[in-house]
Amino acid sequence: MTSQVDQSEAVDGSDGSEGRPGSAPPSARQGRPVKPTRRLDRVIIRFAGDSGDGMQLTGDRFTSETASFGNDLSTLPNFPAEIRAPAGTLPGVSSFQLHFADHDILTPGDAPNVLVAMNPAALKANLPDLPHGAEIIVNTDEFTKRALAKVGYPADPLTDGSLDAFRLHKVPLTTLTLEALKDSGLARKDAERAKNMFALGLLSWMYHRPTHGTEAFLRQKFAAKPDIAEANILAFRAGWNFGETTEDFAVSYEIPPARLPAGTYRNISGNLALSYGLIAASTRSGLPLFLGSYPITPASDILHELSKHKNFGVRTFQAEDEIAGIGAALGAAFGGALGVTTTSGPGVALKSETIGLAVSLELPLLVVDIQRGGPSTGLPTKTEQADLLQAMFGRNGEAPVPIVAPATPAECFTAALEAARIALTYRTPVLLLSDGYLANGSEPWRIPEVDELPDLTVEFATEPNHAEPDGSRVFQPYKRDPHTLARPWAVPGTPGLEHRIGGIEKQDGTGNISYDPANHDFMVRTRQAKVDGVAVPPVEVDDPSGEARVLVLGWGSTYGPITAAVRRVRADGGRVAQAHLRHLNPFPANLGAVLKAYDRVIVPEMNLGQLALLLRAKYLVDAQSYNQVRGLPFKAAQLADVLQAAIGTLDAQETR
Repeated sequence: MTSQVDQSEAVDGSDGSEGRPGSAPPSARQGRPVKPTRRLDRVIIRFAGDSGDGMQLTGDRFTSETASFGNDLSTLPNFPAEIRAPAGTLPGVSSFQLHFADHDILTPGDAPNVLVAMNPAALKANLPDLPHGAEIIVNTDEFTKRALAKVGYPADPLTDGSLDAFRLHKVPLTTLTLEALKDSGLARKDAERAKNMFALGLLSWMYHRPTHGTEAFLRQKFAAKPDIAEANILAFRAGWNFGETTEDFAVSYEIPPARLPAGTYRNISGNLALSYGLIAASTRSGLPLFLGSYPITPASDILHELSKHKNFGVRTFQAEDEIAGIGAALGAAFGGALGVTTTSGPGVALKSETIGLAVSLELPLLVVDIQRGGPSTGLPTKTEQADLLQAMFGRNGEAPVPIVAPATPAECFTAALEAARIALTYRTPVLLLSDGYLANGSEPWRIPEVDELPDLTVEFATEPNHAEPDGSRVFQPYKRDPHTLARPWAVPGTPGLEHRIGGIEKQDGTGNISYDPANHDFMVRTRQAKVDGVAVPPVEVDDPSGEARVLVLGWGSTYGPITAAVRRVRADGGRVAQAHLRHLNPFPANLGAVLKAYDRVIVPEMNLGQLALLLRAKYLVDAQSYNQVRGLPFKAAQLADVLQAAIGTLDAQETR
């Protein structure tokens, strides 16, 4: 869903009843008094329920309408790895958190202002995250003795006073949905499934979300089952009307659109942005895109998306295993395509031998790792940053590989283009490290103009490139560009450019098999020099006062929480500098000087200190780790406390 944003024509809606495009069902306001509207600058909503309650769909639809309205937003889907965890249990709870605002935001929020709990398990699992005064909307129909006992509630929390610190709304969602659909002709079980749409309608009324897009979506999604589509729409409208008429909800809330830079925007997840970035890289390079992949959470969405775009020359191959997937991608690269393979951490381990082969062959190859919790199967649907050292060193021998890491869901688009630039320019495999938080999270993305994208045009070898002593000309497959150290890329079948490939060490220039010690030393050092020489932009430091003594340095998806924490610290008068790495191998040339310019460097990571280890080894600086491996992103408040403590420690030392 896209929307045009022009700062001079932003939707205001300040009177609480107008300026809401498509907000009300057709008959919702006829003859009814409009309830008071309270204006907010932001809100954090979490939908939570059983895995079968459709919380991800509900959250996604609310997000889409919020994006079309023009708010800035950030999302955090959170769901079990099991296909169907036991119903009504704590392990089976699925949730979707959305933070939206009238200004620039960076994270899905630390704590929800509103919790929609579809059953006791959802309430119990999410209640610890709620601040006092938060609103809780519960489906009272599910609070039966059996359901309460299943999650260990000795008494009904809706009646025992344990929720007195919150604004509790008891709504019989199932009963109301069944009443709304009593004439639909659906069986009771099918009708009950629409209760998530009733909840979505209620929340859409509460926060003045557009409705036309959701109704159109439902008709399209259930086009083959129009009775199901209309039932869901009826439930959605009933939820909206319930909010308008019930006395339990005295006010609704309005969050005006954010003032974003002018352009055409759409809501986008990290995996979708990465898919589009790969297609853009293919188009800008003039090369067909080939994806060899084996399905694995949370990377599978990229395979699903790219399979829809044959019109762009995209070819997708769902392989029987991870090794076959990367082998096919490397074969496609040998044949002159933009070869890509997608996976998560366990798959990178399986692909490591072929990545090493790509290093030896010196062919462009994109290896996309959507990191998740490990080790082994670990936490397939949870996020982590623990594959950095595997990306750096997870191959036998000296096999250096450039590493690129996007910082936000939208930045996954530009990261794909950047990874392709490096791979094609330097003839090397490149690892792109995203993670589950970026892959599944979403935010507004300004769609770039085509002329804003880099030119990735590739020149293939077309003729012999080396003069022999006798004056004849031959093709040397490992004769290098003096600036990039890249070898020529010759498409198989080009007359006169036949050459040998394989994993055994090559002779410099000729590419013939060589066991010569001096040649091996030279080739190892040359491949390392090629990666070390990859042109990457300098790391930028955000230090407004120029007087900060503490630098917080992050990489990947920690950008949002870190930046939000830095804003909090500065709002309280603290001085802190911030830098974020998009290139992890090679590091930016100015990174060492940046690190040594500050008295303390703090490195938050969702691992046990992998980047900090690399920084300490390379630059001999006392980089201090702040780590968590909980399968969840950092909270801005906890990082702000860490930074404030570091600043306070330095200030105390100075006054002694």
